[in-house]
Amino acid sequence: MPTAGDGPPILIEEELTPDSSRFWPADDYEPGRDQDSFDKQYVRNYLEGLCAEGKWDKTPPGPTLPDEIVQNTLAKYLQVYEMLVGETIAVP
Repeated sequence: MPTAGDGPPILIEEELTPDSSRFWPADDYEPGRDQDSFDKQYVRNYLEGLCAEGKWDKTPPGPTLPDEIVQNTLAKYLQVYEMLVGETIAVP
């Protein structure tokens, strides 16, 4: 692990974030089905839906995300933060 001279190790890559690890609510877990998650999969699913409907062919630039998708994604990240850290974040 890299260090700053004689100092402590420096973490350079993300660790245990909702996008690098999978967090699922234990009380909703059911083997054999897609799990509710707290990551960017929600946005991926929305975009894949657009592709399935023939509304986007994955050619850049990507479509503008509706406010509902943005707000729901934000809510998922805030929820997992609060569950893991035990504190809330005020979002302007």
